[in-house]
Amino acid sequence: MPRPILDESAIHPAIRQKVAGLNHELLAQVQAAVATHPLVVLGMAGNPFVGRARKLLGDAGLAHEYIGIGSYVSEWRRRNALKMWTGWPTYPMVFVRGTLIGGADDLKRLIASGELQTLLAA
Repeated sequence: MPRPILDESAIHPAIRQKVAGLNHELLAQVQAAVATHPLVVLGMAGNPFVGRARKLLGDAGLAHEYIGIGSYVSEWRRRNALKMWTGWPTYPMVFVRGTLIGGADDLKRLIASGELQTLLAA
């Protein structure tokens, strides 16, 4: 089942440009990183799950690109653009070869099962 997204025809023409351009620079930065790096972690300061994901990758000897976007109280509006783009509700957001694999617990499962290495080798 496809993820529901408000159809552009249901957005008044006077605000379509504002909706389309909201936090565009952050989204472009993330899309470029995901297209360039095999492992990307999106996170924020003070979130223990972000630290856990980065530690898992470090312990596995896997380099990754990290993009930190504020903290719990700062830049939350910018982070919302990424939540809307991905549909993933929490941080971190971990991408492997351009595919969102979830957060820290999902990363841990992929490492434990060996599937992360398979995805990286593809």
